[in-house]
Amino acid sequence: MKTALTIVLGVLLSTAPAWAVLGEYESSVSLDQESLHGEVRSMARQGYSLHEITAPNHALVREYISPAGLVFGISWQGPTMPNLQQLLGSHFTQFQQAAQSRTRHRGPLVLRTDKLVVESGGHMRFFHGRAYVPGLFPPNVPVEVVQ
Repeated sequence: MKTALTIVLGVLLSTAPAWAVLGEYESSVSLDQESLHGEVRSMARQGYSLHEITAPNHALVREYISPAGLVFGISWQGPTMPNLQQLLGSHFTQFQQAAQSRTRHRGPLVLRTDKLVVESGGHMRFFHGRAYVPGLFPPNVPVEVVQ
């Protein structure tokens, strides 16, 4: 069963475009816009900034940026899964291990540790999720902003 999950994850990850990297710098927003062929809308919020990229296939990626310029959270929704390996960067191995060790394979995938939170779910033609690094949140910004 673990082999089947690994193959499914591999197929999903290899077919999706590149995204911002969690824990890395904001500079990836323009690359994301190019790979999605989407439009970027940037907004200043209290304590952080938000970049929304809307793709022609109606996929929406939100990138949450701290005042230090680091991506502290990412959320997505759309007809396909994003490239989680690119999106999670160095955190992907931890996510992959959690996904493979699940005993229940139905329903949303939830990973919560001190260093990473990933919530992902959906069905064909509508996937959604969010990922964030608790230690990168700007002061006075609640985790609920990543949605």
